Amino acid sequence: MSRIAQLRRYKKHLEERYRSLVETANDYKYVDECKSDRSAFKAMKILEKLNRIKYLDEDMSNTVV
Repeated sequence: MSRIAQLRRYKKHLEERYRSLVETANDYKYVDECKSDRSAFKAMKILEKLNRIKYLDEDMSNTVV
């Protein structure tokens, strides 16, 4: 499997995880603040990773094409 394919697969995984955490944060917003905050924090960390991967993916796509 090529590096680009691995990168895109990892990106897809992170996007799914991010969506799940954001939903959890919103679901627990008024029920359990601690769970909501934890989920939001994890989502922010994943968003940072997604931004890095987006940069790498764009950079690799430009060099390959």
